[in-house]
Amino acid sequence: MSYEGNGRLPVIYVRGFAGNAGGINSAVDDPFYGFNEGSVQVRVDGANRPAFHQFESPLLRLMIDEGYELLVHGDQAAYLRAQETGTVPAATLWVHRFYDEFASILTKDPGTFSIERAATSLLDLVQLVRAKTGAPRVFLVAHSMGGLIVRSLLQRVLPDDPELGGRLDAGTALVDRVFTYASPHGGIEFVGFGLLERIRDLTGIFGADIFGPDRMHEYLTPTRVEGAPPRKDFVGTQLPAGGFPLDRFFCLVGTNAQDYTTALGLSTQAVGTRSDGLVRVENAYLEGAPRSLVHRSHSGRYGIVNSEEGYQNLRRFLFGDLAITANLVNLRLPGNDSDDTAWQLETALSIRGLPVVLHEQSAAHLCPIQIERRGAQDATDTPVPLVTTFLSASATRPTSTMRHVLRLKLISLRERGGLLSFLDHLEQTADWLDTLVVDIGADADGRFATWATWNSTIPGAIRDWDPVGTEPLHDQDDQPGRWRVLVPVPPGARELLGADAAVEIVVAARHTLDLSPL
Repeated sequence: MSYEGNGRLPVIYVRGFAGNAGGINSAVDDPFYGFNEGSVQVRVDGANRPAFHQFESPLLRLMIDEGYELLVHGDQAAYLRAQETGTVPAATLWVHRFYDEFASILTKDPGTFSIERAATSLLDLVQLVRAKTGAPRVFLVAHSMGGLIVRSLLQRVLPDDPELGGRLDAGTALVDRVFTYASPHGGIEFVGFGLLERIRDLTGIFGADIFGPDRMHEYLTPTRVEGAPPRKDFVGTQLPAGGFPLDRFFCLVGTNAQDYTTALGLSTQAVGTRSDGLVRVENAYLEGAPRSLVHRSHSGRYGIVNSEEGYQNLRRFLFGDLAITANLVNLRLPGNDSDDTAWQLETALSIRGLPVVLHEQSAAHLCPIQIERRGAQDATDTPVPLVTTFLSASATRPTSTMRHVLRLKLISLRERGGLLSFLDHLEQTADWLDTLVVDIGADADGRFATWATWNSTIPGAIRDWDPVGTEPLHDQDDQPGRWRVLVPVPPGARELLGADAAVEIVVAARHTLDLSPL
């Protein structure tokens, strides 16, 4: 049987770094390695009172929303091994308990933890789950260092495996999609001149040298496959060409450094404020892979895993059958190359029915989009990426649409002599601010279509705008399973952004999940 994108494959969760022996012993006391932790959010209701929103945990929400089962029965590995091949449901949740063999409270002679060993045992679990469920592939979900374990599986262990490997893309046969929360894909860097990093990498204190470039190159580089990069060409945030596809890898990036106070025994100040408290923003994603930024810290009560924002991005990436990307195109800002004005763009994505923002880049969170000026004579156009998200067509009723709202705010800054000038500055004042409302659904003939308009043109509340029955935007892409539309910026913004400036929206069907039995 074959499902179009919205299939249910086994989910395997891989936790993050525990630190020293005491941290490992504490980690193994948790039966689900933290995937079961929830949180409470507070907002103000209409009577100006605090209202609570309870997020149960990603583990429970996958069971509630997607019908997943948790089949532990005291020992998940023992349970799996005791089952007949192909008899375990595919829509099940599993935890890679890789720290168990390194915990002194569980093992008489614990060895020294290594990423390679954790990746090898992850392969064992993947194969066991596939055999017992009959699923051809699995979903891998990882937090922090867990993302590096997954990458070691995909980039080294599987390509080097004599039976399964031999190719950089060997992982595509076993793993369907990978979702990482706050993983240090580019390693962990500290503020200053690299002294702390050199001490860490030389001493290997608490095993933290795994976040340095030398060790990362070791466990992310195959030894038996041609085409692997040498150390001098290794970049942690890049997947090797011809390896696991970038569009099947999603990186969730945290931007809240204030609510994460300690990391590897060091304060947030050691890492810097443009981070989640442990991982810098630019090191938390893979170049070219889909990603979202959310104002969450690396872990803790305001952590990225136990958050509604994290779960909603996870759910849409794993089960969504439509990929939605938005870019700002044909941008021509005023001034010229000698102008001392710098431009920043803030973005925020909301989806109808959700109580949280799915993606947010702002100056307040130290992560706005920096806009490169293009002169009027510049014939080339490099689109400015705004956001990537995923939606499920199968969850849409014939009479409704999937609505998402993209808020855009353009800000100008002046520099004089290399320093910011505040002589004519208006703090938190936008040069242009508007909200793009996008609906995706079925047209009068039952075909998928896209409608969009700017909030500045809607007479009334956004929720009351109903495009159904009106003409959708013209599809400018003739490829099957793909739609491309252009939404010109409002007339009042064209003098600032350019006469032809527009938001490009691309809707593409995702690859099919083949759920045939093995």
